[in-house]
Amino acid sequence: MFEFITRRSFKFNLLVAIGLMMVLGILFFALLGVITHHNETLKVPDVRRKNVNEAIMLLEKAGFEADVRDSIYLDSLKALTVWEQQPEAGADVKVGRTIYLTINKVVPPMVAMPDLEGLTYRSAEMTLRSRRLNVGDTIYRPDFATNTVLQQLLGGKTIQPGKMIPEGSNITLVLSSGTGNVENPVPDLVGLTFLEARETLNASNLNLGTVLIDAGVTDTANAFVTKQIPALRNSLGEPNKVRAGESMDLWLGPVRPVRDTIFPDTSHE
Repeated sequence: MFEFITRRSFKFNLLVAIGLMMVLGILFFALLGVITHHNETLKVPDVRRKNVNEAIMLLEKAGFEADVRDSIYLDSLKALTVWEQQPEAGADVKVGRTIYLTINKVVPPMVAMPDLEGLTYRSAEMTLRSRRLNVGDTIYRPDFATNTVLQQLLGGKTIQPGKMIPEGSNITLVLSSGTGNVENPVPDLVGLTFLEARETLNASNLNLGTVLIDAGVTDTANAFVTKQIPALRNSLGEPNKVRAGESMDLWLGPVRPVRDTIFPDTSHE
C-alpha cells in the first residue's frame, strides 16, 4: 500500500487527504447531536432526604451523573443523607448532566464558640450561622442594653468563647429586655454574704455592678456586704428606688457590719 501511495503524484495524494478530511468532518458534525445528546433533556429527580448511595443510584438510572461536592452537619438529619442538590429537583437539563450533591456528615466537626456577649441579637445570629451553629432558645432578662446578648449557654450552662463544640449545636441566648417601667425600693444587701447578695439581686431582676473587695477578704463568696450603691435611703431619709435591669455596686469586707452604724433607720425621725 505504501508503494501505491508513493507511485502517485503529490497533488493526487494531497487531494485524497483533503477528501478524507472532509468526509470525516461531515461524519463528525452529523454525529455531534448524537454524541452531545443535542435537544435531549430530562427532569432532575428529587433526591433530597435520601441516603447518598440511593440518591446516586436513582440519578444514574435516570440518565445523570452524580458527584458529592460538599458536606454539612445537621443534628436533625441522618448521616450521609442528601441535604441539597444542584441543579434543583424538577429542572430540565441535558442527559448525562452531573448533579452535585451536598450531604450530611457522619461525625460533626468541632468549631470554636464565638464571643457573643454584647452583640445585638441579629449580629449574634449571623455570627453563629457563619460558624454553622444554630440559635436555640432565647431568654429575656431585664438590663439596660435592650436586645443585646447578656449570656451564651449550651446545655443550660455558660459556654466560654473559644471552647470547641460540635458544629450544628444549638446555642441559647440570654437577651436584654431593657429596664422595667416600675420602680421598686432598693433591696437591703448590707450584712448579707456576697453569695446571698447575688441571689437577692437575681430575685429582684437587678444586675451586679462594680464589686470592691477589702484587702482582708480571703473568701469572696462568704465575704460580707459593707456598703451598697444605690444606698437603701437617700440623704433625706427617703427610700431609694430602682428599676429591673439596673445595677448595684457592692463593697465587701471580712466582718459582718453593725447595721445601725452603717444605715441608721431615719424613717421615723
